[in-house]
Amino acid sequence: MSVIADAHELKDDIVRLRHRLHQEPEIGLELPRTQEKVLEALEGLPYEITLGRETTSITAVLRGTAPDSGDRPEAGGAGRPVVLLRGDMDGLPVQEATGVDYTSRIEGAMHACGHDLHTAMLAGAATLLAERRHQLAGDVVLMFQPGEEGFDGAGVMLREGVLDAAGRRPDAAYGLHVMSAMEPNGMLFTKPGILMSASDGLVVTVHGAGGHGSAPQAAKDPVTAVSEMVTALQVMITRQFNMFDPVVLSVGLLQAGTKRNVIPDSARFEATIRTFSDSSREKMMTAAPRLLEGIAAAHGLEVVVDYRPEYPMTVTDGAETEITERVISELFDGSRYARLAQPMSGSEDFSRILAEVPGSFVCLSAADPETDHRTAAFNHSPLATFDDNVLADGTALYTELALNRIAQLAGAR
Repeated sequence: MSVIADAHELKDDIVRLRHRLHQEPEIGLELPRTQEKVLEALEGLPYEITLGRETTSITAVLRGTAPDSGDRPEAGGAGRPVVLLRGDMDGLPVQEATGVDYTSRIEGAMHACGHDLHTAMLAGAATLLAERRHQLAGDVVLMFQPGEEGFDGAGVMLREGVLDAAGRRPDAAYGLHVMSAMEPNGMLFTKPGILMSASDGLVVTVHGAGGHGSAPQAAKDPVTAVSEMVTALQVMITRQFNMFDPVVLSVGLLQAGTKRNVIPDSARFEATIRTFSDSSREKMMTAAPRLLEGIAAAHGLEVVVDYRPEYPMTVTDGAETEITERVISELFDGSRYARLAQPMSGSEDFSRILAEVPGSFVCLSAADPETDHRTAAFNHSPLATFDDNVLADGTALYTELALNRIAQLAGAR
């Protein structure tokens, strides 16, 4: 049977795993229940499994048994092709409000970004690849990664040697991400070059002197200064940065005070900053603190600015993306693929893998086919839902990317 047919035969198992993961989401780098479920799915398969030391990651290596076109050194030797496939496993601190039958049972936690689908699809691919071990003239590394949502789990796994798990560095690396909106159900999309923005954090605390709301002249009000800062940052971007090299800044947290007639001692806000070039990213690291310090000084206040570099831009390799596009067209109807015209402003720590290994990253729409994808709740929303029917397709894509690329690499050696 074909990969796509076998993936659909396995669909019920993949769906059950996805639902189990969805009901028990875990946040950050420590995902013991998630790790346990993935290990159960891999049990009995011929993988060399390594567990993370700093986190509950799983690295699983499948040694192909097919001979390559060369002298075929020992498994893991310098001549064997290696392909890495990554699936992230963590959830978000979001209270689910979807009402689905398999709703999260964990208060304040939800798989609102679809990582439960990624994990289940990669586990499904583990089965299909193991069944095709005799076709592999190389090795496959499965990277089950915690902590994508702001915890840099990819960076941790890099430090722990995920790229050397097979005995040599991968020749290619591929990742997959589902979307609950944007495109019609089942559509796949990516682009060569810059696919996603860099992401940094900005944490700002303004210190003043509290007092009575009726006498602000006797206090040092941090609230008005923080309000000015939030607006001034937006204005600064339009006046100091090229509009054709965008910078996106969004304040997601704003905290001050306890009662309407009390001027507080301090106020704080946190923002996310997205940039699409190294030059704008570096410039923002200087420009934002300078602006905030100037506003604080004008109000006679003190400010602490914590600028936190996070994920670099996600940059796909042109040749690997063309290979990915070809595999998609061979697996699915060509009308299901679209090359993005411009990058997305989301960010990914798979960017760290792509900075080390040529590869690509594909988005798959899991939008509810019964709703309008243009207005559906997007990833990270408590109302975001993801269609189980894409699970078999994602499993097949993971599998075929590894099979196809290893065959190509082995034939070229």
